[in-house]
Amino acid sequence: MGTLVIATVLFTALLVLLAGGVWIAIALGAVAWLGLQLFTNTPPDVNLFQTFWGSSASWTLAALPLFIWMGEILYRTRLSDEMFAGLAPWLGWLPGRLMHVNVLACGIFGTVSGSSAATCATIAKVALPELKKRGYDEKICLGSLCGAGTLGILLPPSIIMVVYAVAAEVSILKVFLAGFLPGLLLMLLFSGYIAAWALLNPEKTPRDEIRMTLREKLYHSRLLIPCVALIVFIVWVMLIGWATATEAAAYGVLGALGIAAWSGGLTRETFWQSLMGATRLSCMIMFILAGASFLSSCMAFTGIPRALAEWVAALEPNKYSLIAILALIYLLLGTALDGVSMIVLTTSIVIPMIEKAGIDLVWFGIFIVLLVEIAEVTPPLGFNLFVLQTMSGRDSNYVAWASIPFFCMMLLSIAFITIFPEIATWLPDALITKPK
Repeated sequence: MGTLVIATVLFTALLVLLAGGVWIAIALGAVAWLGLQLFTNTPPDVNLFQTFWGSSASWTLAALPLFIWMGEILYRTRLSDEMFAGLAPWLGWLPGRLMHVNVLACGIFGTVSGSSAATCATIAKVALPELKKRGYDEKICLGSLCGAGTLGILLPPSIIMVVYAVAAEVSILKVFLAGFLPGLLLMLLFSGYIAAWALLNPEKTPRDEIRMTLREKLYHSRLLIPCVALIVFIVWVMLIGWATATEAAAYGVLGALGIAAWSGGLTRETFWQSLMGATRLSCMIMFILAGASFLSSCMAFTGIPRALAEWVAALEPNKYSLIAILALIYLLLGTALDGVSMIVLTTSIVIPMIEKAGIDLVWFGIFIVLLVEIAEVTPPLGFNLFVLQTMSGRDSNYVAWASIPFFCMMLLSIAFITIFPEIATWLPDALITKPK
């Protein structure tokens, strides 16, 4: 049977199962079993056991639950309150004033959270009522929180980055480093839009009520030091070769526990809640990864990825046209799937095509992460929309409309890294010595 027919049958089966409400991991496994049973001579049961064990018994993947736990610990501390207090005194001179706290606080918390929804919820919990009380425009506040909350998966250490690095078999450290400059670029675009909006709508920006001396500002900013120090330490120990990504994640958990204890947020209840939250999320992600690994194995036996790669090579497409097509596909997937599912569902097919086109896999990881960010603010399944709908009492459509300008800033950031790929690749290339 032709490869195209096999791919059509498997894809249709997967769509039917997902549309029927079957769990993603089970749907992936069921389609893989069907493909191996019908189109290969490989026993599905043996392959199932091998791929499930092989995908789970990974030292690299052990970093995932640890980074998740680190974020869960800090999510339950007073870190967001401390960041607002530490950042607010410095932003009175900017057009838009305290609305920039949303962007900066999300950026800082995102580096230790690794989760978009957690970043959005944590910062919004403090910033939204505070800004509304001071008279800031609710729509721009919601939009900036919705957009900036996505920084949790772009600024390392990021859960999505770990998933991509494992699925694409690239260095976690390289993907982490590649996220820094695009993350800063996106923060500048968000803040730039807020400043431009404030200049065009001066009547909607309250006057700066904060008056502090330099000494008072520095005193309040001391609260930012533990969070910044933790992320710098995590990246530094990986960069100098002192620790692997998994070991650095373990250090991150210890650091998060220390910060939580120092801030008074570490209790027996919060410790248990963070542990259970990390366990649930880790099990969900690893189950999906195991199902995706089984499906990838099925595709390898049926020859679908190889046939697609050969087809792409035969077409000799322009690199930019391939990127544009993939961007459109991921934008459509983002309306129906979460980020982890988007990556594990497509990696086995897309990576061979990307390699044939000569596109750097580390750069492509950042490209996908940016598209996953967009999915977080795209109806009907954008997680950040649900988070802010709950916290603001507004309809999700209202939040979605408010986030459109920041959605456009994300698209602009994708255009920037496509035209200037060095934004993503320069830092890992400069700091990691390539083997001769």
